[in-house]
Amino acid sequence: MLHASRRIRNHALTAGRFNTRRRTHHDVSLLEELEGRGFVSQSTRPELLKEHVQAGQRVVYSGIDPTAASLHVGHILPMMCLVHFHVRGHRVVPLIGGATALIGDPSGRSTERPLMEQAKVEDNITRLKPRVQKFFERALEYAQSRHVVTEKHLDRVTVLNNIDWFDKLGVLEFLSVAGTTARVNSMLSRESVQSRLNSQQGISFAEFSYQLMQAYDFLALNKKNGCTIQVGGSDQWGNIVAGVELLNRAHGSPDDQAAARDKGFGITTPLLTTASGEKFGKSAGNAVWLDEKMTSIYDFYQFFLRTPDEDVGRYLKLFTLLPLQRINEALSEHMLRPERRAAQKLLADEVTELVHTAQGVHRAQSTTQALFGTDVSDANADDILAALAGDPRLHVAGQKLMETSILKLAVDHGLVTSNGAARKLIALKGLYVNGKPVTKDDQRVKLEDLIGERLVILRVGKSNHAVLTVHL
Repeated sequence: MLHASRRIRNHALTAGRFNTRRRTHHDVSLLEELEGRGFVSQSTRPELLKEHVQAGQRVVYSGIDPTAASLHVGHILPMMCLVHFHVRGHRVVPLIGGATALIGDPSGRSTERPLMEQAKVEDNITRLKPRVQKFFERALEYAQSRHVVTEKHLDRVTVLNNIDWFDKLGVLEFLSVAGTTARVNSMLSRESVQSRLNSQQGISFAEFSYQLMQAYDFLALNKKNGCTIQVGGSDQWGNIVAGVELLNRAHGSPDDQAAARDKGFGITTPLLTTASGEKFGKSAGNAVWLDEKMTSIYDFYQFFLRTPDEDVGRYLKLFTLLPLQRINEALSEHMLRPERRAAQKLLADEVTELVHTAQGVHRAQSTTQALFGTDVSDANADDILAALAGDPRLHVAGQKLMETSILKLAVDHGLVTSNGAARKLIALKGLYVNGKPVTKDDQRVKLEDLIGERLVILRVGKSNHAVLTVHL
């Protein structure tokens, strides 16, 4: 196992390799870069969009639905698209839908969403806003460490909330702006509306009007911030087009293309699924959260480390800022020795640094070595506890850790179902403490067993762990 200093030094050397490709990376235009990485599912007026982006600094926004108090890995894709715009010198606006969340988006839904209480939405926003801000701050640090920032001075990313304008907007004003420019035949033709119209439940007027509210967001951001580009998942295509149409009509809808250059544009990112068709970011119905209090840093790291071979190439292109040449080299190396899972390790390292910083990578790697290795002499208790913060495998045992048999500890903390089962495991050398098999039924944790004088790691089989600590 590498010492901590060597791990950090090796990580820095790995990051430094990418500086040699800096010029090649920046020779590619932003839209070409996004298309090459697989970010663009659809876009409005593609040729005009490329000219529009190349002509100067633009303002780009993407909406975030506050249905939870944190972001999960499924949110990373559209936000990484914003990150690419940001590091190229454009202004980006993450917009939390504090108003639209009270209505519910029918996109991708066969039935109507349960209405959220306003107090719950407000609580989610209070907790979500600083976490979105933190994501972009850490993404900028990550981009700078990978030498892909092209501008010396970047505008600070500010998270907005659409309740700020909808709360002050009267129904007559909304209808006079959005209602008079929208066309019902176009609204009815949206895929999200059509699928619901053909369902048994149908669609409520509130949900039908959702696309007008999102369209108004685009118009409000255009007037307030000069926003001309909206980014969203592919299920948002109809809503994005509605916003582009509203923006164009509100500005008079001139027929000539030259006058239409500075109107609205839309980009959709693919709804990412695994090769097996499962929704990305879901595991047994549970989201993998970016907040370490909801998903531990260790589990976050392991999620990407478990990426199947058929998905790892796409994820490296979408969720990291590694140059495409470096990614292709890593995939070629991986094909020669797939059992080493080098591409997965690279992915886990990069995305964990993006979300949890380089220190988070170090802690996740240290914990992985401690949990699965047979030598814990170099393990750091603080790193393990930080990486497993909030993890159900982490238990505070107090003085019982030293006073109770390891057999009983394994039963009490769910590693085995009974004392009899634990005895059988011990006889088969299948119960481990700090990677070493337990040899006696009455064996207890000794002072010299404690990692950092604080904790021990119990394991059954290959991956069933309980980390027991005297205190946090």
